[in-house]
Amino acid sequence: MDTRSWLRCYRCWSTDLEVQVHYEGIHKIDPQTGERAEVVDEVQEAVVQCLECMHDQPHLGFAQGRVEPIEDRWERMVAGTPWVASCTVAVDADEVETCSGPEAGDSLSFAAFGDHGTREFFTHVRFHKHDGDKIVVHLLVELYARSAEEANDVLQDAARGALAITSLAEESRPPAATGDDLH
Repeated sequence: MDTRSWLRCYRCWSTDLEVQVHYEGIHKIDPQTGERAEVVDEVQEAVVQCLECMHDQPHLGFAQGRVEPIEDRWERMVAGTPWVASCTVAVDADEVETCSGPEAGDSLSFAAFGDHGTREFFTHVRFHKHDGDKIVVHLLVELYARSAEEANDVLQDAARGALAITSLAEESRPPAATGDDLH
């Protein structure tokens, strides 16, 4: 696989990326040397970000000191085009952490699409309504896909409740950079 095909921003094509690694660990200490003797628990989270447009790169992951493509999404996001969907997702009310205040948009997006709604998709919650023990979230969603069918499938797979797509339209995208102008 050609590294240059996926090691770029999926939005602006820049190759000026950085990885932000957050590490938390608990280690036992060897009483003789003072060095780490045993890992009790450790957690590492990493986010790859474009330094040109400042967008996170959900098609890239970080493992064993190296940025790698995430197999199920890098081709779709790099080779695909942006699609905009107007849709609703009906979710159980107890899945929504909050539906008012400054965190409401992220909370409703996460309830509707999980991590896709807060990391991979660009979501705009237009409004929501309570319907018994359900909350119906009305959203505009921008996602990347190679066809309308793939966009539909990605939305269906990510939805955490009953999904209704009222419209789906392909947007234009700038061409991939070639030569010396890498973005």
